[in-house]
Amino acid sequence: MPPLLVLPFPAIDPVIIEFGPFALRWYALAYIVGILLAWRYMRALVLDHRLWGSVGRPSPAELDDFVLWGTLGIIIGGRLGYVLFYNPAYYLANPGEALAIWTGGMSFHGGFAGTVIAMGLFAWRRGLSLWTLFDLAGCAAPIGLFFGRIANFINSELWGRPSDVAWAVVFPNGGPEPRHPSQLYEAALEGIVLFLVLRLLSHRFRLLKKPGFLAGAFAAGYGIARSISELFRVPDAHIGYLGGFFTMGMLLSLPMILAGLAVMVWAGSRKPAATAR
Repeated sequence: MPPLLVLPFPAIDPVIIEFGPFALRWYALAYIVGILLAWRYMRALVLDHRLWGSVGRPSPAELDDFVLWGTLGIIIGGRLGYVLFYNPAYYLANPGEALAIWTGGMSFHGGFAGTVIAMGLFAWRRGLSLWTLFDLAGCAAPIGLFFGRIANFINSELWGRPSDVAWAVVFPNGGPEPRHPSQLYEAALEGIVLFLVLRLLSHRFRLLKKPGFLAGAFAAGYGIARSISELFRVPDAHIGYLGGFFTMGMLLSLPMILAGLAVMVWAGSRKPAATAR
């Protein structure tokens, strides 16, 4: 039975402004705004002394220096993750396009791995607590995820499965069927809900005093939110369903859930103590 109400796709040009060969896209703006707001939020966290007790944390100046490291980890890891996880055969045949990020194709799980490596190197060079840096990044990451998923919606990509819900959307490149706006589901779950949960843990329960707990909560929370969203999202056409039900996003999220829960148990069982700066 067709839905009683179908929402037309909003006529938003993916390109915000264009000057000759230069074009500013919503997708690029989402990355820029997400990174900048996440950086400002991390600065606010380290300046709130009530949250930390005797636990050491980076200085605001050190977080300023980390922004470039984190940005490179997100972009390089995100692109390589997409190449390796989602379309290796194509890029093996067309290696020149592997780094062409302007053509689209980024993987959260690859960006996550790239950022972890960047944080590890930065913490080692500066003598900082790696788990505390993980906590700060985990608390701020949902901000960037929210803007990234909104950009996915504007780009009419990663749309959902056909649906008869009243808020289904007919995407311009998704055929005539109304579909779940799964990008907005992900923006809500991975962005807003996960941010609020982590905010509650950091400010109400003061769990920044247990280094690693919030990093684990982010990893597990993201994995759960992503797995739920995958129930409404169409898998990549060249991959399809794995085992008749699972998607690549679900399989990549499972290790995050398990590792995140393990880290939460480990961090929660430790006594609050001063750590490396």
